[in-house]
Amino acid sequence: MSTIAINMFLTLDGVAQGPGGTDEDLDGGFAHGGWTTSYFTEQLGEIIWKWHVDPGALLLGRRTYDIFAGFWPKVPADHDDAAMARVLNEAPKYVASRTLDKADWQNSTVLAGDVVEAVTELKKQDLGEIQVLGSVNLAQTLIEHDLIDEFRLTVFPVVLGTGKRLFGDGTVPTSMKLVSATSTDAGVVACVYRRAGKPTYGSFGL
Repeated sequence: MSTIAINMFLTLDGVAQGPGGTDEDLDGGFAHGGWTTSYFTEQLGEIIWKWHVDPGALLLGRRTYDIFAGFWPKVPADHDDAAMARVLNEAPKYVASRTLDKADWQNSTVLAGDVVEAVTELKKQDLGEIQVLGSVNLAQTLIEHDLIDEFRLTVFPVVLGTGKRLFGDGTVPTSMKLVSATSTDAGVVACVYRRAGKPTYGSFGL
């Protein structure tokens, strides 16, 4: 059996849309793209590197796949991001898309048919840790069907008010266990949570 971990950038109000660029995801007229860029420091880079360094496979939505495939294969060998490029380029990659017929980025496979069924079958294989990077629409579908084992959430000190939120409609009520939490010099908090069963409920009333 494989496990699935989501690596996601979030605002304080839970928005995950368009973190890396102004035109990355304009769905719904989103006008706040690129909200992470001023908070990236060497310390944050080290945290993210540890999360990404040894994936068994990557699971990507179509939009994220297109962005990554247009960038990571072109990173020069002497670039600061060369080590990350090597990891992402060499890892097996599965792309969830209803419109993509083939994926040209090395070691990439398009998941055919229903994405929930396809990912459920992936989890049955011995792939190790399958990492979902970005891909908020895909992540919401996986959350709705209770397919995520670990959440690696990098929370940035910014509030946007609008945009796609990671935990949206259809989220399965779940308790979480905090595995680790690290804050950076720029005010970013990197948290790792694992599922801990169903929520419990009570009352503080007399």
